[in-house]
Amino acid sequence: MVKSNKNVRKAVFPVAGMGTRFLPATKANPKEMLTVVDKPLIQYAVEEAVAAGIEQLIFVTSSSKRSIEDHFDKNYELEAELERKGKKELLALVRDVLPDGVSCVYIRQAEALGLGHAVLCAKDVVGNEPFAVILADDLIDGEDAGALAQMVEVYDYRHSSVLGVEYVPQEETYKYGIVDIKDQGERVGHVRAIVEKPNPEEAPSNLAVVGRYILTPKIFELLESTPKGAGGEYQLTDAIASLMNEQQVLTYTFRGPRYDCGSKLGYLKASVELGIKHPELKKEFLEYLQSYCLPAPVEK
Repeated sequence: MVKSNKNVRKAVFPVAGMGTRFLPATKANPKEMLTVVDKPLIQYAVEEAVAAGIEQLIFVTSSSKRSIEDHFDKNYELEAELERKGKKELLALVRDVLPDGVSCVYIRQAEALGLGHAVLCAKDVVGNEPFAVILADDLIDGEDAGALAQMVEVYDYRHSSVLGVEYVPQEETYKYGIVDIKDQGERVGHVRAIVEKPNPEEAPSNLAVVGRYILTPKIFELLESTPKGAGGEYQLTDAIASLMNEQQVLTYTFRGPRYDCGSKLGYLKASVELGIKHPELKKEFLEYLQSYCLPAPVEK
């Protein structure tokens, strides 16, 4: 176990992907800017990070992702117009997109070479301290605390890298990094093996790593020496497998449902289920859904 007195203050958001599964919607609009109800996916991810105590947001972007930068920047013209019209609630929403005391850094990933490479791009900004990685595609609706806040609590106690995990159908193991663990307590496990996207018959379990990581800075050194893996890309999973040989790596089964918003079905599920919870829409939206799902009247 590696002891550290440093808090998790920085989070890396790999957002350079093309989002081809949502074409043509993502032809000119980043997939991370697709909205679920009234907020883009990347804002849900940022809000989760801020709620976990993150102070610096590090976006690993590409040339087509300028709208993400614009979203978290000030829009003086819009704010002035809302203020002129006395729309105080909307003005507060716009200004609270990025809370005071939280800063953004944008790093270009010149070539899409995999998640491991995207994380490595953030090395100089992260420095020698623990950090989080959040994939905005995975929208997690924490029950009483966000998934990352739950994981930070584990890190603060164990001072080890922590991987957010959940059980997936056996036939879907080929979509994920899959871990074999030894239980160490409620929701916490010790990783014994990790494999990137194994075929179902070769998977060590059906416990999948899903879009949330807290990593020690040792991972950067290992990423620099990790060769290309599955899909001809630099896989973060492969570097974590090497990290296990030098440091303890834990898993945490977070509380709250996860929506795979990298898939159309998962995105639709998130839109429906968060719509039902939305304070402004939930009553009318639920009534609509109930009426839509009623059987059609039988003609006599």
